[in-house]
Amino acid sequence: MSNFLSYTQTDEFRREELIRIIEHSLEKLTLQELEALYYDMSTKNYINDY
Repeated sequence: MSNFLSYTQTDEFRREELIRIIEHSLEKLTLQELEALYYDMSTKNYINDY
């Protein structure tokens, strides 16, 4: 059972690390690049507007 817990913690750490990297990269994009990314993600259903 401890192997499962450490695996989950490792996955969570990697997930948080990837989110930080993506957020940092997004901050550098222009408005046009963000709009293109938004369009691409929304057409692939990664983003669902409310």
